[in-house]
Amino acid sequence: MRDDIDKKETAEKIKQELEALVGVIPELKSARVGINFNDSDTVSDIVLETEFLSKEDLNTYQAHPAHKRVGAEFVRPNVSERRVCDYEY
Repeated sequence: MRDDIDKKETAEKIKQELEALVGVIPELKSARVGINFNDSDTVSDIVLETEFLSKEDLNTYQAHPAHKRVGAEFVRPNVSERRVCDYEY
């Protein structure tokens, strides 16, 4: 997250907004947001873990207007970098 914002408050708001997408976007089976508590310089501030039944469901979620709104209003304005890892079990 950017250094010039209140990271704790902003992370809590992002967590609330992302987790609230469960039930709004049918393809999103679960969403958990973790907020870092470690002081190390090598950590990320926040992590999103989501679950889908298929890659197609992930694609539908990514294109959904509710997901795009959260990204545009809460995530992108407050992060300095972003990492993604999509994988299958």
